[in-house]
Amino acid sequence: MGVMGMSGTGKSTLLKCVAGLLRPTSGQILIEGVDIARMREHELNQVRRKMGVIFQYAALFDSMTVFENVAIGLRRHERLTNAELASAVSEKLEMVGLAGVENLMPSQLSGGMQKRVGLARALALAPEILLYDEPTAGLDPIVATSINGLIIRMRDQLKVTSIVVSHDLESIFKVSNRVAMMHQGKIVEVGTPDEMRSSVNPYVRQFVEGVLEGPIQVRGREQRAT
Repeated sequence: MGVMGMSGTGKSTLLKCVAGLLRPTSGQILIEGVDIARMREHELNQVRRKMGVIFQYAALFDSMTVFENVAIGLRRHERLTNAELASAVSEKLEMVGLAGVENLMPSQLSGGMQKRVGLARALALAPEILLYDEPTAGLDPIVATSINGLIIRMRDQLKVTSIVVSHDLESIFKVSNRVAMMHQGKIVEVGTPDEMRSSVNPYVRQFVEGVLEGPIQVRGREQRAT
């Protein structure tokens, strides 16, 4: 599921609500038919175990090695021997195409590599749902394409539900089976990538075509016009 829309329209907030990091002021968030918006914290923690979050800028701990970053959830939630922990971390890094980088620091990695480490960390506890927040932000087109391919491979190989939040249309249309368009905190349309490309919804049309004229008001537009 891709979620697209202008910056500041609520996409990342929606993702945080789904992950249980924020409580919605109203409405429901159903995970496997259960409303997590009304759960107590200990119940919510059990649901969070089923989710992996890949943050916009990877959110790695700078003072920790790649190994320690990927292992942090396993150390907290699993009882593994040192050998089992090393094997699990190595497996997840290999899965995202980063075998042999365990001893490197985040500062030694490129932006694309940091995103992959963030994904390996999210995969460590075998989630059923992966939540991606702007996975291609700040990456050059070639690296962004490789990240898009990795998202698709994780979906197909692991059979996980994936929600990808982005304003990168090429990425959204490439990785998604369905796409939702958000505007001012509300979903204004849902469809397949082809349906969204050909939509007559004025909000979707303006966003897909990237034009100034339309119902979406671009901040600062009036000042530039004068």
